[in-house]
Amino acid sequence: MEIQEFISNYQEAFGLQAPLPLLFGYSEHPVAKTEKIGGCFFKGLQAAREGTPLSLSVDVIGCGGGKLYTGFSDMPERVPAFVSLKEKYKRTPEMVQDYIQGLGMKRAGKPYLNFVRIDKATSFEGTEGVLFFATPDMLSGLCGWAFYDSNEPDAVLSLFGSGCSTVVSMTVVENERQGHRCFLGLFDPSVRPWVGKDELSFTIPFSRFVPMMNSMRDCFLFGSHAWEKIKKRMGE
Repeated sequence: MEIQEFISNYQEAFGLQAPLPLLFGYSEHPVAKTEKIGGCFFKGLQAAREGTPLSLSVDVIGCGGGKLYTGFSDMPERVPAFVSLKEKYKRTPEMVQDYIQGLGMKRAGKPYLNFVRIDKATSFEGTEGVLFFATPDMLSGLCGWAFYDSNEPDAVLSLFGSGCSTVVSMTVVENERQGHRCFLGLFDPSVRPWVGKDELSFTIPFSRFVPMMNSMRDCFLFGSHAWEKIKKRMGE
């Protein structure tokens, strides 16, 4: 399926008011000139959401955790203690270290991580994942779509992690292993100031996105009475 065909299906299913998702993936060259982002790089994703592509790199990302979870650096020595003792997200630094090791992340093989709104992309080439910013009503549609052709108990997961780990790290690892799991994210209090108060993230690894695109028009998103009521409310 080509990009324009998906956009047409997506807007028919969710309404013209639904925000378009971002495609993200690595490249040898940046797709845009991006100034350094101090702190959480989700500050910069608003520009991508508005249609201006964003290219992250080890020099652009100002947050040590952000560099780690995008694969641009090894874990800074201070991270376990910071996450546990300063942010108080895990009981002990050792738990943080075990969690990070368990993610199975690898160093990025290319120097840039690009985020491009789907209507600004020319193809799906190089896509690691598809990122939706979604309200509860929209999430009901996205999750239901993911469950439509899958009975796997982990078809949609919500796991502990920073915004960048739940959006980027988990999705990239899942795509590398050609997996089926989609991820809910942005529960991390540190990332919440940079997203809408009624928004969470829903990321689909590209390995899963392809079959989901192919089954989309067969599921409840098209022609079901229940979803039409929700879609109408989303547009109000």
